[in-house]
Amino acid sequence: MPEHAATSRLQLSGLCFLLQILNILLFAVFVRYSPESSPCPPQLNCSRRNQDSGFQQPRFQDVHIQVLLSFGLLLAFLGRYGPGSAAISVLIIAFAIQWAVLIQGFLSFFLNGKIYMGAQSMVSADFCTAAVLISTGAVLGRVNPVQMLLLALLEVILCTLNEYILLSLMGVSDSGRSLTVHTFGAYFGLVVSRVLYQPHKDKRKREEQQDRGHSLDVFAVVGTVYLWIFWPSFTSATTAHDNAENWAVLNTYFSLVASTTATFVLSPILSEESTPWMVQIQDATLAGMAVMGMAGEMLVTPFGALIAGFLAGLISPLGFRFFTPVLHSRLKIQDTCGVHNTHGLPGILGALLGTLLTLLATADTYGDRLELVFPLVAQGSQTVTDQAFIQLSALPLTLLLAVLGGCLTGAVLKTKGLRSPPDAQYLENTVLWEVKLRNC
Repeated sequence: MPEHAATSRLQLSGLCFLLQILNILLFAVFVRYSPESSPCPPQLNCSRRNQDSGFQQPRFQDVHIQVLLSFGLLLAFLGRYGPGSAAISVLIIAFAIQWAVLIQGFLSFFLNGKIYMGAQSMVSADFCTAAVLISTGAVLGRVNPVQMLLLALLEVILCTLNEYILLSLMGVSDSGRSLTVHTFGAYFGLVVSRVLYQPHKDKRKREEQQDRGHSLDVFAVVGTVYLWIFWPSFTSATTAHDNAENWAVLNTYFSLVASTTATFVLSPILSEESTPWMVQIQDATLAGMAVMGMAGEMLVTPFGALIAGFLAGLISPLGFRFFTPVLHSRLKIQDTCGVHNTHGLPGILGALLGTLLTLLATADTYGDRLELVFPLVAQGSQTVTDQAFIQLSALPLTLLLAVLGGCLTGAVLKTKGLRSPPDAQYLENTVLWEVKLRNC
């Protein structure tokens, strides 16, 4: 397939050139830095990102490192696809951050024909990029780099729309992004995987994906270490003040340690190995942190965070053992990296936990924090029950937008000019990386 590989390289090169020129032109026309000394104009939507005046540079660096290294290394999942996956993840991050700043700016920071951005705009762009990387985990090894880039192009728009509806219009509290990143990214990718399902090709891919190399564990170790270091900053990056940040950080750590312990409870029972693979610990780490996305800044309490993390840690191995085979056999969904178990189900659990904790949000229990987490409740403009209903209704809305967006994106990626030929010896990874195949 040398001719097709050469054509794919040219397509990727041309698409990267066009998209980057488009970003440059749009930035030149619309994007400006926000004046640091001036307050947020009332015409702009600054209700959920008004922290630039007190924004600390290390916080942004932690979030960016988390996205670049943790998520990037987690995509280096398959032995034969690892190097190419890492390269493509960097490309996706580089493009998605630029595109997210523009799309989010048009919705939230557009005034007098300009987009006014600050440091927190970059953090929000990183969040959207993380959702894209989660989605790519569901289709990893089954789409080519051109399709990956187009997936990022479309998903950023839909992810931003979902975030704008939930956080700005509905007033949902989801600082750590259980819904807008984990749940949306997981089910968006799963639906794309379903639309792209090709029986003859998926059978070949499953055989190739069973090749576990030494690099798999190396990437998993490094990626997991970065998750432990930087994810608490990820879940607390949008909290408004330091006293609000502390709860999110501590709750995330408690959830993390409990979910990791849960892996050692179930994995030896469900698998033949006496000791869990490092990849399984990595999955538990992701699940424990996803469940704290919405509830992290709420009144979880330490023991509540431990319980939530432990449950999320149990969901991950149970999902891989029982849910993943059903997804493939019944629904024809090939979930390469298991994002349903590490992001989707824990994200839903986190949304339900956040809804339950919202019912406990009173001035007596939260004190001054009530205005930071639920400003409308603190002001008396809506009741706790109303806020809890909003939190709960955000879950089906997110799933609906993820399904519709995934169907649309999958239909675009499935067009004839973008699909790779169903040749048993062709790997999409070879567009950027030379891969040796067995028995070639």
